[in-house]
Amino acid sequence: MSTETPLNVAPLNVAIVGCGIIGLNHARAILRHPGLRLAALVDAVPAAATALADQLVSEYGADRLPEFASLTAALAGTDLDVVVICTPSGLHVVLAEEALAAGTHVVIEKPLDVSLPRAREILELSRRAEQNGLVVSVISQHRFDPASVVVADAAHSGAFGRLTSGLASVAWWRSQEYYDSGQWRGTWELDGGGAVMNQGVHTVDLLVWFLGRPVEIDARTALLAHERVEVEDIAVATIRFESGALAVLHATTAAYPGLSVRLQVHGDRGSAIIDDDQLEYFGTVDSDGNRAADLVPASELRGGDRGPDQFVVGHFRQYEDIVDAIREHRAPGVTVADAFLSLAVVRAVYLSATLGRPVLLDDVLDGSLDDVEVTTGVRA
Repeated sequence: MSTETPLNVAPLNVAIVGCGIIGLNHARAILRHPGLRLAALVDAVPAAATALADQLVSEYGADRLPEFASLTAALAGTDLDVVVICTPSGLHVVLAEEALAAGTHVVIEKPLDVSLPRAREILELSRRAEQNGLVVSVISQHRFDPASVVVADAAHSGAFGRLTSGLASVAWWRSQEYYDSGQWRGTWELDGGGAVMNQGVHTVDLLVWFLGRPVEIDARTALLAHERVEVEDIAVATIRFESGALAVLHATTAAYPGLSVRLQVHGDRGSAIIDDDQLEYFGTVDSDGNRAADLVPASELRGGDRGPDQFVVGHFRQYEDIVDAIREHRAPGVTVADAFLSLAVVRAVYLSATLGRPVLLDDVLDGSLDDVEVTTGVRA
């Protein structure tokens, strides 16, 4: 993907809505891209927008950005091309609807939303927007990691033969202070879930991208290491895919002191392992041993030094795709439909754990189980 802005093409003006930690990361990625111009900061808490504006001036020595308390004010006061939504997940649909109605392209931070009914609204909005030439993408930056690209290409091309199984494990730690730091954290209403929804959603997305469409999910969840939290800090699930492949999903924020994210993909002609976004192993029947070093740069091999700004680089790679999609009038690499499918899998984990039985993904997608109130652990 090109990172050069075509001659005589002005950069796209971008507003960030939600000026917390993830908003800062988006700002840093946007400021690196010559095809983008950060034009506005929006936050319902004025101090948050001011703090982010101060930090960007300090880091980059740039002109101070305009601050707005609402997206409505930003759209009225600034000429915008792209709106980036970095607010708590439960607020995404309202902001996406307003931005699309104003004719801007939209980027939504993960997860798409915390409820499937609202996510369906965003999905329908995005389909109508696409017909009008607008691009709507959801952040899933790990699809653009070199290791992920290599494994997806092999899985989709048949290099691994028939896909047979997968493993996705997110073994992280979050302190009690983390959950106490915001009233919305650890709530079903605004956080949408715990270790799977927030820490594991990217890994779920990659597992689905690698192995295809899931059919059935059987899961259990629990809250074991934290207090004053509604959602789970541990979840395990088995997933059956259309191809017949089976996978194990494990996500936790109760694995002190916090270990790695591990993805394994296995087929009858090859396998691959990704650990903390880096390629650890890649082998097929046609190769001699581990070919990982031949397929990705040294920095993308397990244990390689990716530098201090790896998180920014991940978002930057996705912004390369988003800018190209806008310029080339094509769909982005990660669509709302992609994000909706991954969200449905997460929802299926919670539904299965609540009901104490396996859940068919089709029943989740079509809304048959929308009325079930999910809980942590089996519902009494």
